[in-house]
Amino acid sequence: MKTWKVVVTDDVQDDLDNFVYYLLVEKLSRQAAKAVLDDYDETIEELSKVAGALKPLEDLELTDYRKIRLRRHNYYLLYRLCGDTVIVDRMFHDLQDIDRVMKE
Repeated sequence: MKTWKVVVTDDVQDDLDNFVYYLLVEKLSRQAAKAVLDDYDETIEELSKVAGALKPLEDLELTDYRKIRLRRHNYYLLYRLCGDTVIVDRMFHDLQDIDRVMKE
């Protein structure tokens, strides 16, 4: 089985930090924040194994991208393949407007 090298951009780290901050400060839930962090780590590990198997997005502006969902939360990672490397560019919540965020 092929193993992909996963590179996480600063934007993804910022996205994750913002989600965790919201859970800690706004929702006052350390447990929820830890659960999202654990789910994120597991998803990154899974991505290193399945990145090439997931289909590209059909959106005309995002055809270079693919996404993988976190298993237990309403978040997903947007990534692209570059040789044997997976570049994770953003993390989104299901309720976010991906088109608006990607155009910023």
